[in-house]
Amino acid sequence: MSRTGHICLMATYNEWMNAKIYEAAKSLPDEELSVNRKAFFGSILGTLNHLVAGDTIWLKRFAEHPANHLALEPIRQLPAPKSLDQSTFSNIRELSAHRVWLDRIIIEWSCSITEANLDHTLNYTSMTGVPADKNFYGLVMHFFNHQTHHRGQATTLFSQAGVDIGNTDLVVLIPSEPRAQ
Repeated sequence: MSRTGHICLMATYNEWMNAKIYEAAKSLPDEELSVNRKAFFGSILGTLNHLVAGDTIWLKRFAEHPANHLALEPIRQLPAPKSLDQSTFSNIRELSAHRVWLDRIIIEWSCSITEANLDHTLNYTSMTGVPADKNFYGLVMHFFNHQTHHRGQATTLFSQAGVDIGNTDLVVLIPSEPRAQ
């Protein structure tokens, strides 16, 4: 699988997992979603808001790539989150609608990336004001790894609330290859 093929797969995995997570979230009362479960971002809702904030921050940085990916135009119009724990959405219904919209943009963007785009050095400034110059492909892999990391935390929080997310393995989405004869 090529690097660009892997990126498209990760975008599909992101959308698939988020659909599972949000389906589970909608099964719980709003009060349960806001309970501080001592996670890094407190609650299930806090963790899901962090994922949206983090994705928005990274996508705004990716929108500065010289390839000028048109799929990221709606992201360019969004205000930048002020912090990583910013709670942009106070209820799961609004957050879920935004997540679906964001995931469609991520898929469209990820499938527009070319191999040549991946070798670019992206210049950006961290949330703490530190300038960085990093390999774009490495940053895209971090973007998807960050999502997986926090969704893993979210699945633990759902387990604490008595909700089973089901299978979360990427291997479910990796296409089968024909067997050699």
